[in-house]
Amino acid sequence: MKITTNVLSMALAGSMFIVTMGTTAAMCEEADGPTADFTLGLYSKYVWRGYELSKDSLVIQPSVTVGYKGFAFNLWGNLDTDQTTELYSEDGNNWNETDMTVSYDGSYGLLGYTVGYIYYALEGVDDTQEIYGAISFDVMASPTLTVYRDIASAPGWYITLDISHSFELMNNLALNLGAKVSYLAVDDESTLADPNDPTSSYSDFHDGVLSMSLSYTVTNNLVITPELYYSFALGGDAQDVLEAASADGDDSSFVYGGVSASFSF
Repeated sequence: MKITTNVLSMALAGSMFIVTMGTTAAMCEEADGPTADFTLGLYSKYVWRGYELSKDSLVIQPSVTVGYKGFAFNLWGNLDTDQTTELYSEDGNNWNETDMTVSYDGSYGLLGYTVGYIYYALEGVDDTQEIYGAISFDVMASPTLTVYRDIASAPGWYITLDISHSFELMNNLALNLGAKVSYLAVDDESTLADPNDPTSSYSDFHDGVLSMSLSYTVTNNLVITPELYYSFALGGDAQDVLEAASADGDDSSFVYGGVSASFSF
């Protein structure tokens, strides 16, 4: 199945968004005054919503977040040190994505909530935009339901359910475990067709992710985090879609990882 422009547009947008949203919420709710955070991540692969968006190259992903009283603005980007012509018009070292997010986080008792807007500036395809909302519960495993709606070049819904838990191993070291499942439904077959019926749009349980990381607090302001991920298709149709859109063209499950450093003030 050939990747259409709209499918590629969807697949190029915002892999680190959930992490950014969680960081933003913690920053804005715990501090009385303005906050700022800079994070630099180095990863063996760029995978977003199950799509493999890099091949045999290091990706560098900086992120800057500023917040005040629940409101936040985040700027995130992706630098592929050797991008592939299987996905892009040219190869080599290239900055190919910039995401801008405006959000508001709040809470009521055990309930946390987030609403926001994301603009995706993409290389080689049309830019796109999403609005989203999330509800989380401050209980064991911190279940979080997030609903995204693309309102521009690839209209559709992406819904995720996440769980996560952190175990303190010592005063400055924590083990973080997480899991995510998702459902993807696009509005039109021109964006993404059902692999079994090209006249129908795609809708199915889509991708899952298992994650593990170790957060090492170097100082009150600096945290170093090695990270490991396993991304996989949730069904046969999803497997066909993800394989067709992957950089290699024949994979729907990926193991990748890296390390991030976050400095806050």
